[in-house]
Amino acid sequence: MSAPREFEAAWRPIALGSLPHERVERATQLTVDTFRDLPNWPQLPRRSHLENMYVQFSERFPGVTVGTQGLVVDRRRDLDQDLEQLYLAYLENDTGYGRISPSYAAGLEAFLSGKVNLRSPLVIKGQVTGPISWGLTVLDQNRRPILYDEVLADAVGKHLRLKAAWQEEALASLCPNTLIMVDEPYMASYGSAFVALSRNQVLQLLEEVLAGLQGLTGVHCCGNTDWSILLSTSVDVLSIDAYDYAHTLSLYAQDVARFLARGGIIAWGIAPAGPAVETETVESLVARLEEAIGLLVAKEVPREAIVKAGLISPSCGLGTLTVPLAERVLAVTVDVAAEIRHRYIIGDAHDRDS
Repeated sequence: MSAPREFEAAWRPIALGSLPHERVERATQLTVDTFRDLPNWPQLPRRSHLENMYVQFSERFPGVTVGTQGLVVDRRRDLDQDLEQLYLAYLENDTGYGRISPSYAAGLEAFLSGKVNLRSPLVIKGQVTGPISWGLTVLDQNRRPILYDEVLADAVGKHLRLKAAWQEEALASLCPNTLIMVDEPYMASYGSAFVALSRNQVLQLLEEVLAGLQGLTGVHCCGNTDWSILLSTSVDVLSIDAYDYAHTLSLYAQDVARFLARGGIIAWGIAPAGPAVETETVESLVARLEEAIGLLVAKEVPREAIVKAGLISPSCGLGTLTVPLAERVLAVTVDVAAEIRHRYIIGDAHDRDS
């Protein structure tokens, strides 16, 4: 299995993970119908608490329990046997250890069981919660994030690597070209007292997960962060909340230029994942995006490189919205992508031919 490293983004629409739907059939068919070239299996947190983005990837992590206090690992327990099993699976590259059970991801199961007509996609997308966000959410018995426990932090990276690798292999049975997006919302708090990690620690954890993947990879952060860190990883796609934070990329213009020069793609989350989508128009969102692109161009990021490597997405996951509002965001995403594609691809081709 190998994904196209020279994948042409061409301003295609792409979704993030979560939807508010409870009916699996409706959610999966919606994603496939809306994002035919780049469909993804939907996370459905309202269907079950097991589909919460942190619980969803918790199966078989050493000592983890799911309860009223969230995800907890009691360090007073003897975890040696559980840790040994994880490390053995890691060393043997036993991706089956990372299997996600149907009860934890009904949308993924619907894809894998053939209940969804995928219509020959170019790339099929999956997602996994990133090690920074996951490791800060799972706590020990003293309510301390396990990411600050040296042993468990190392286990987090290896655990999520196997989860991502198993998922990639499973999706590759449906389409040879895959994209696994690593969701890192807590990177928006990087540099604060809440995330007391060094740059090197962040990179090591992310690269541990990414190293288990063979196809296209991406990372998503739905807030402001030190973009130089994410841009310096090995990912193919950087996914950002472009509605609220696109302008912050211009603070890292040289990093953006290097990322694009090596073939990186930016997924611009310009469709607001909330009530603001009701007051915006395709024209206003396109103008907002072009303003952000202009800030990068003004700092000598080649416009041609930006235009060549863009996707359009919602600004964030949609799991907390109402179903009608979420479906509106998806529709706007597709409409904005069509307009940008017309301007930057069809329009540019016409200009060159004239």
